[in-house]
Amino acid sequence: MARELKYNQAISEAHVQSMDRDPSVFLMGVGIADPSGLFGTTLEARKKFGLKRVFDTPMSENTLTGVGVGAAMCGMRPVLIHARNDFLLLTADQIINHAAKWSYMAGGKLKVPFLIRAIIGRGWGQAAQHSQSLQSLFAHIPGLQVIMPVTPHDAKGMILQAMQSNMTTVCIEHRWLYEKTGPVPEEHYTVPFGKGRIVKEGKDVTIVAISHMVLEAMTAVDELSKAGINAELIDLRSIRPLDESMILSSLKKTGRLMIVDTGWKTCGISAEIAALAAEKGLRDLKEPVVRLTIPEVPTPCSPALEALYYPTPKDIASAAEALVKGKAAVHAEAAKPAATEAGKPAREKEFTGPF
Repeated sequence: MARELKYNQAISEAHVQSMDRDPSVFLMGVGIADPSGLFGTTLEARKKFGLKRVFDTPMSENTLTGVGVGAAMCGMRPVLIHARNDFLLLTADQIINHAAKWSYMAGGKLKVPFLIRAIIGRGWGQAAQHSQSLQSLFAHIPGLQVIMPVTPHDAKGMILQAMQSNMTTVCIEHRWLYEKTGPVPEEHYTVPFGKGRIVKEGKDVTIVAISHMVLEAMTAVDELSKAGINAELIDLRSIRPLDESMILSSLKKTGRLMIVDTGWKTCGISAEIAALAAEKGLRDLKEPVVRLTIPEVPTPCSPALEALYYPTPKDIASAAEALVKGKAAVHAEAAKPAATEAGKPAREKEFTGPF
């Protein structure tokens, strides 16, 4: 039987193995050396390598990112960890104007092997400034790699891949994934960027899901099967680079495409995938592309409003069924995310915050 780890344990093991193999790797960030080890992802590395290679930092995000960029350019392999991806906005100049560009501006003579981990997700009243999914912002920038692993296997493998890359990688993790378990090989291995994962094969509709929405879509796919609809589910995994061939191959088979994202619709990843379908897969489309995202407003704070804000498996299944039946436009006009009976997300207890 394959060994199973939690998502946070898989990340922790990736850090330990990369630090064992390469003395130039170090971890830094606010709260990463405290007793919780940032959801448990840095505990083992701190125990094994000490505070010289796993150290807490002041709340000076822009400065810290500059330290990481400089260290990477000088031959180190830094890892900077943010408890919330919202604070990447304070580091935008360093990430976008320096980490992403120095290799290009130096004609490839300078490398910036820099991993930035950042956390997204809902619950605990995180609200408008602590719950955003900003992957499309960073995926817009040439010179950056953006990944969003869903399974423990991919979390370990993609972080180890990032530690072998000479580019800056932004790894965005959903906090509701940390307690999820799955098979993870003990040995060192990598998962390549730019390759999606087919979670389930199908023939009636392609559902491309991102981050935690993959788990919600898995539940929806099971419900669709009861209605006689055979959906193909793709876990995107890599936001930039994007697995265009997997999406287009699936679209060619099903003729219908639905995208489920943790972010907003306007200028988001769902827009990029829809554009891909229009530019390279238009002849295969039997129906217009459907996108299911969060509403175009900032994230609310109260559990009751959160329950209305985030798409549920029921919403995904309903939208996919309407797409297959050729009623997507009518459904989109009428659909509203449904609250749970308790008026709050049933799985909110999985995140009790703040670290």
